[in-house]
Amino acid sequence: MSWAEELYKIYELNCNRSFSENEPVMLPISHSSIKAHLQITINENGEFKGVEAVAKGDENTVIPNTGKAKTGKNPPPYPMTECLKYVVGDFGGYKPEKVGDCSNLHDMYIKQLMEWKNSCYTHKAVKAVYEYVSKKTLTADCIKSGVLETQEDGRLFGKQYGNPVEKLNVRFIVNYNDLTHERRTWKDTSLYDSFINYNSMSMGEKQLCYALGEELPPQYIHPIQILNRMANAKLISSNDDSGFTYRGRFNDKYEAISISYQFSEKMHNALKWLIAKQGMYFDTMAVIVWANGMQDIPDIRYSAVNNSDDEEFFEEDEDMAPTTAPMYQALLKKRIFGYGEKFDINTKVMILAIDAASKGRASISFYSELEGSEFLGNINNWHFYTSVKRHSGKKFNSFSLYDIANCAFGTEMEGKNKLECKPELLKETILRLIPCVTMGAAIPSDIIQNLYNKASNPLAYSEKTYNHRLVLETACGMIRKYLFDRTKGDILMAYDPNLTDRSYLYGCLLAIADKAESESYDPEERNDRITNARRYWNTFSQRPYQAWRIIEERLRPYLDKLGKAQVKYSKWINEITSKMLPADFADNRRLEPIYLLGYHHFTDYMYNFKSENKEEK
Repeated sequence: MSWAEELYKIYELNCNRSFSENEPVMLPISHSSIKAHLQITINENGEFKGVEAVAKGDENTVIPNTGKAKTGKNPPPYPMTECLKYVVGDFGGYKPEKVGDCSNLHDMYIKQLMEWKNSCYTHKAVKAVYEYVSKKTLTADCIKSGVLETQEDGRLFGKQYGNPVEKLNVRFIVNYNDLTHERRTWKDTSLYDSFINYNSMSMGEKQLCYALGEELPPQYIHPIQILNRMANAKLISSNDDSGFTYRGRFNDKYEAISISYQFSEKMHNALKWLIAKQGMYFDTMAVIVWANGMQDIPDIRYSAVNNSDDEEFFEEDEDMAPTTAPMYQALLKKRIFGYGEKFDINTKVMILAIDAASKGRASISFYSELEGSEFLGNINNWHFYTSVKRHSGKKFNSFSLYDIANCAFGTEMEGKNKLECKPELLKETILRLIPCVTMGAAIPSDIIQNLYNKASNPLAYSEKTYNHRLVLETACGMIRKYLFDRTKGDILMAYDPNLTDRSYLYGCLLAIADKAESESYDPEERNDRITNARRYWNTFSQRPYQAWRIIEERLRPYLDKLGKAQVKYSKWINEITSKMLPADFADNRRLEPIYLLGYHHFTDYMYNFKSENKEEK
């Protein structure tokens, strides 16, 4: 469980530091968080001073938590901040249909609060809240203040929340005589310490903690609310006594695992904090990447130029963007390895993916540890070897994991000019790509095959340029990396006149035919008409020699329309075909994926050739 040890270290490193208003707070042990709806203000003597709805964006509230399982019809209450059905004691004649009489729930709540108040670890806030809620006037106070209202049938409702009001969570502000004391109970560190000490009194007998190697009180009911989208999913559980959990290896849960309360709380709180701070959600799966010293590291989700950091990778002025592969590589290294300047020699980077296996269970889908320098080297290689020159003709760029998954497995959504795949498939694909980005693993061949098939079928897209162009460029980037992974050498980011691969050269011919026919169209036709090269593209990828004969024959009338401009296209066709042996040219076997690079490279070459000629004139 090295991942658990690393999370424990993160807690110890960050639990005592000051947190800004804009970042999540590391929860202390014996505490969790909920969303509050109502905010009650009382004084130190428990006298009511006001109530208001919690402002939007300020709902997250740190609360004491005994660690008891919140299961069953009427689960045990939290010690202070709870929902109305526990706190009020009397709904003023209103009887919630789902919970019946709330008096028993209030009795549980008030008894627990009283025990804390009467302990040697009591706190002024505990006494004040106890005095107030014991009066059972909260319902009337909320109605008088206009936060809750009564309907004609006597039922309560809240303007902001609707029904059921019994589930609205209440938190407290205490106006102390000491004006310097923190009034907000959910931010009062002295109240945190009070409950931690009080809760430790009720811990059971000590036993060996497998994680820390010390005799400490054990924990067998572990925290929930790890994943926001699956709130009740537990990462560690031992409450199944029917024989399936232990598979006959142990007699009971005490033999199976022994983790101390302290270790479990700190590890889980660090995990929640990291997910809230920098977690990446893909459907029900959360992915976190962190350095053991919490140094800044690149975001693995995005392409190089879209990395969401403070410093921009390239200048905003497009004319300053790198126009050659060496320039791009130099800037990429400067950017990626700039993170390493804050790394010491012992820096490690952890990558962890956690997913909800069911509504009640979470699991570690992926975990890896890398040296900091190795991680940055793999990130640099990923961005460089998956980069191609994008449609602008000026910038090189890699691709986001979202783009790769959607281009490989997505479809055009009705009413949306973009590609999307099902959330479950998106999650699975990104999980398979994470080792490729962070560990230098080879791209799975089925992803390459899907990109090949989709890029080879331009007529499948209702929007004939943008979506297909994105798929084509993504396919080219992944093919470059795929070939590099299989030690076939680096394929350049631009047209390589020395490359004589049959598939690559056939891709160049397809690009020439597509560009030549399109140029012969009137300007207003170019966005509507489909060239023969695109019409036969799919057939061309499967039977290139046969399809090329048809495309070339149908290209002749369009070349004639170009007048003198046809010379350059005829010259390029002759140059490309002369590089192929007659037997290779007549080979009608399916083209390899590299043909897409040939198409993309030569299209860019013709675009730049046109620009250069204009500049010469």
